[in-house]
Amino acid sequence: MESLADLIPSLVGLIVGIVAGYVGARAIDRSRLNSAQLRASEVLRDADKEAETIKKEALLQAKDKLFQARADMENEIRERRAEFSARESRLLKKEEHLERKTGHIETKEQALVKQEKEIESAHKRAKDKEKEAENLLRKQNEKLEQLAGMSTSEAKELILKKVEDETRIESARIIRQIEEETATQADKKAKEIIATATGRYAADYVAERTVSVVNLPNEEMKGRIIGREGRNIRAIEAATGIDLIIDDTPEAVILSGYNSIRREVARISLERLINDGRIHPARIEEVVKKVAREVEETIIEAGEQASFDVGVHGIHAELIKLLGKLKYRTSYAQNVYLHSVEVAFLCGIMAAELGLNQKKAKRAGLLHDIGKAIDHEVEGAHAVIGADIARRFGESSLIVNAIAAHHGDEEPSSTIAALVQAADTLSAARPGARREMLENYVKRLEDLERIADSFKGVSKSFAIQAGREIRIIVENTNISEDGLSLLARDIRKKIEKELSYPGQIKIVVIKESRAVEYAR
Repeated sequence: MESLADLIPSLVGLIVGIVAGYVGARAIDRSRLNSAQLRASEVLRDADKEAETIKKEALLQAKDKLFQARADMENEIRERRAEFSARESRLLKKEEHLERKTGHIETKEQALVKQEKEIESAHKRAKDKEKEAENLLRKQNEKLEQLAGMSTSEAKELILKKVEDETRIESARIIRQIEEETATQADKKAKEIIATATGRYAADYVAERTVSVVNLPNEEMKGRIIGREGRNIRAIEAATGIDLIIDDTPEAVILSGYNSIRREVARISLERLINDGRIHPARIEEVVKKVAREVEETIIEAGEQASFDVGVHGIHAELIKLLGKLKYRTSYAQNVYLHSVEVAFLCGIMAAELGLNQKKAKRAGLLHDIGKAIDHEVEGAHAVIGADIARRFGESSLIVNAIAAHHGDEEPSSTIAALVQAADTLSAARPGARREMLENYVKRLEDLERIADSFKGVSKSFAIQAGREIRIIVENTNISEDGLSLLARDIRKKIEKELSYPGQIKIVVIKESRAVEYAR
């Protein structure tokens, strides 16, 4: 009990202390609150003052911007007004200009209307005068017809015929004059070029034929070639395609055939069989095949050799092969391979004289007869065939045209094409180049004289120089001096149209003077 009584005063003191602390804390809090309220009021007053200041500054800035915008707008309005004023001024000027133009147009229109009326009036007067002139002309023609005793159409025909005759005579005179003026220099230059070409190149005379002869060591060999019941000779003919003629010719067998390559294969094969002594069908077939391969190699070598000799390179392999085949091809008994090489050299020499491209001229000359290698297999003229082959294997248009034009199947498009024509004619026409059958030779002479005699005014004609020249004597009363050139030209055209011949034919028409033409 005493302990509890001792504790009560302590508890009371503790409680009193707590109460006093609480009351003191409240007083402090109120003091702090009042102080905070005072500071808050001051802050609010400062904020109000600052807001008022900002408001005034913003208002001033807004007024400044408004003033500036108003000034800019006024400047823009002034500029627009000035621009509109300038446009209005220009429009007014254009309007005045258009009004003036309109006035001019109206004036011109009135003038044109007036002129149109005057033209119509003049046209009407012209028609009246034309009708009057037609009437006068008709009356005049009627009077002329009465006086002349012929109609207008008859008079026209008579006048036209007279004018035509006079024109022909005059044209002949002019042609003769031009030919006389140019012939000297042209003929001189042509002769110089041809003489230079032929002088710098010389070829062998022709000695080709369409049969081959194989010599035999003895007469007994003929029997071995024929074989039992003819089996050997049949095997040879079947393998080579060439006919063997075994007749009374001593120690010789004749090989006959138009294909010279096959004939060469048959000749070499037969010679080897004779030398070997083993002649039977199996051996014959073996030898013929081997020889055919060798001949083909020889053909390629010949083509390459021609290309090398002439100095022309880059020719397609197929053209080289066809060129080599020409070694076994003849034309009028002239070897076409040698003829092609000769034409190439002549073209090159003449091109050098004329300052042209020698390589192209030689190339065209070498390939000009390439069609003859297969013209027995393909339909058409050899010039056209050769041009197609050259085009197919990449030759230029100049070379193709030179090949196609060397016999007149096409018109020459270059000087080189004309050189190929000249060189081809020169190579074929030189003495000894070609050989013709007697019947063809005689027939050509007769045809030349027949054509010449068919023309009016021809008294007599003579084919001379182995058919390379024809001389025509005309009647003095029927052919005038100026008509000689026309007659020579007409005869040339008819010869070129109706006859086929190597080289060229010279036509000489003889009266008191002579006119010369060449049929090429």
